Amino acid sequence: MLKKKNIILFSLFVSSLLFANETTKLEEITVSANKMEENIQDVPQSITVIDEETIEQKGIKNISDIVKEVPNMNILNASNGSNISFRGLNTSMFTNNNPVVIYIDGVPYYDRFDLNPSLANVEQIEVLRGPQGTLYGKDAIGGVINIITKSPSNEWHGTVGAEYGNDNTFNTKLNTSGAIVNNKLFAGINGSFYHTDGWIENHYSGMDKDANKKNDRKTSGFLLYKPTDELSAKLTLADNYTKNYFMDGFSSDPSLDINSLKREDAENANFDVPAFDKTKVKSQALNLSYELEKVKIDSITTHKKTDLDAEFDTDNRADNANDGLRQWNYTELDTWSQELKLSSKNQDIKWVTGLYFDKENRKQGPYGAEQLYLGAVYVGDAYSDSDSKTQAIFGQTMIPLGEDFELTLGGRYQKINKEIDVVAKSSWAGMSIPDVSYEDEKTWNTFLPKAALSYKLNDNLTTYVSVSKGYMPGGFNYYPSTSNDQDNTFEPQKSTNYEIGAKYIGDSFALNTSIFRMDIEDIHVYKQLMGGTVFATSNAKKAHSQGIEVDGTYFLTDNLSLFGAVGLIQAKYDDYDNGTRKYDGEKIENTPSYTANFGISYLANSGLYGRLDFNARGNTSYLDGANNDRLIRADGGITANTKIGYRINNWDIYSYVNNITDEDYVTSYMSKSGSSWVGFNDPRRFGIGAIYKF
Repeated sequence: MLKKKNIILFSLFVSSLLFANETTKLEEITVSANKMEENIQDVPQSITVIDEETIEQKGIKNISDIVKEVPNMNILNASNGSNISFRGLNTSMFTNNNPVVIYIDGVPYYDRFDLNPSLANVEQIEVLRGPQGTLYGKDAIGGVINIITKSPSNEWHGTVGAEYGNDNTFNTKLNTSGAIVNNKLFAGINGSFYHTDGWIENHYSGMDKDANKKNDRKTSGFLLYKPTDELSAKLTLADNYTKNYFMDGFSSDPSLDINSLKREDAENANFDVPAFDKTKVKSQALNLSYELEKVKIDSITTHKKTDLDAEFDTDNRADNANDGLRQWNYTELDTWSQELKLSSKNQDIKWVTGLYFDKENRKQGPYGAEQLYLGAVYVGDAYSDSDSKTQAIFGQTMIPLGEDFELTLGGRYQKINKEIDVVAKSSWAGMSIPDVSYEDEKTWNTFLPKAALSYKLNDNLTTYVSVSKGYMPGGFNYYPSTSNDQDNTFEPQKSTNYEIGAKYIGDSFALNTSIFRMDIEDIHVYKQLMGGTVFATSNAKKAHSQGIEVDGTYFLTDNLSLFGAVGLIQAKYDDYDNGTRKYDGEKIENTPSYTANFGISYLANSGLYGRLDFNARGNTSYLDGANNDRLIRADGGITANTKIGYRINNWDIYSYVNNITDEDYVTSYMSKSGSSWVGFNDPRRFGIGAIYKF
């Protein structure tokens, strides 16, 4: 019923676009999807663009907020990082990689520990949907979130803001930038702090009652030097710290129907072990740019160090037999990357080419858990040291064929080398058990081509077709099940993506559609070890996803606008046997059958503004390890958010209510023998805020 209602609502919305009177002139949107600035109408791929006004009005503060704007994209904020799924592609746990890579001013954030970068001083967010491996590399099998910050000017300017809401939730931010030496030397600083007590109360004696509270601090700064009009150098430093406590859910009986579980069941908990998930990310980036008459040269050097400390209750509940038992993960990542890029300034035949290198060292351990086995405590722990090196050469060209057609051809050749040394230690009832260890090294070579053809029917309407290859590297499991190398190795995940689309922009409305088909090989899937307290990765042979995505904007007047986006998807396994169960024809987990967002926004000339937003998602499959590894399906839900504010002089004063009707639905599920973990969306949130621009 929910799905039917949303389809009807969106159909009405699209109809209003098609029959609208055009009264407002939409501005041209410039994107850097092909690593050069272009009109979005000229780029033959599906792109979601979120401008500065939308970021401010909707209060977009983090990657989770961005994901809600993108059709067929989903995010799970789990322990030990955040996991994105898109078009049937899920996070690869033991490469740490999400299928969607984040770039902030050209600096990559590609592992699941890094999905909480600062969104301060952002001018525009571009979400490139579909494989982007040709230009963006090894991990962008699903897409890229490209975040572009504002360029500084000679005049110092900035923003300071504060927000307070229920559950003692507060958020503060500050950013400012300007010239130290006019036209030559610029600087900027950004900072934000977020805290919430959370909505789960822990009643276990001696434990902190605020079970799922969160703290988040982000600081960054930059220096930009322009000795000449052609040469620039930008140094960026960032320091992010996040500490989450228990996740947003509770431990339940795995025999219960997933759709009978409610968020109110999780609001009162009995966690008997202090839980925390601390992530520290420090990064540095140097961006050099030099413009010649016909060519632009860019160099981006980055370094990033990530420290993760996490401990959790083994069973996530009070159980006399398991009281005090924990699971844990301590990980250090150290990553360097270097990209050297040349791009044309020619408006006829455009091209970009470059070289890319990166290396990463990962030290993990202790990583394991305690659990009760035959009346005594079993302790399993793993320690690993792994290295990864990537080398790549890439290029792409856009060739006009007459006045109306343009052909895009691109390719990337890359070589990835990985090696690992790991040992698993264990004991039972205080007695040591022989270690399980292995060492391995492997190299993968691949070529990632792309081809697209666009046809400009007129100044308003462009159509395109494209085909591209996607790739996510293989790797090694960090918790060995045996000493056999082959048992602990998984192969790269590969995809072939076909897409056909159309883009229309008029004076007062824009409408974009795309139809896609993705054939996937060697899908990265998880299997449970130690009764479900740790995981390993393996490969499913074949799967596919196909669907349609539509987004549009319509200005009814200069002050009133409608907007919406919807994605429908069918994502299924074609050939997958995990040894105990076949999944052929079953839906890929963590992939909602549809996603949608739509709403209305009003901004009066007086400064008064308001908006109403709806977000919806369809049913989603999850792996039920406690019941023969079956896939179970959770119902979706729809939430409504509203915001009302007033802008006067340099002030923006507002109030908001998110999830107005307090709708609840399952957002994550994991089960093991004897228990399951169920996550939910946030309850109703409300508050007030103020922003001052100077």
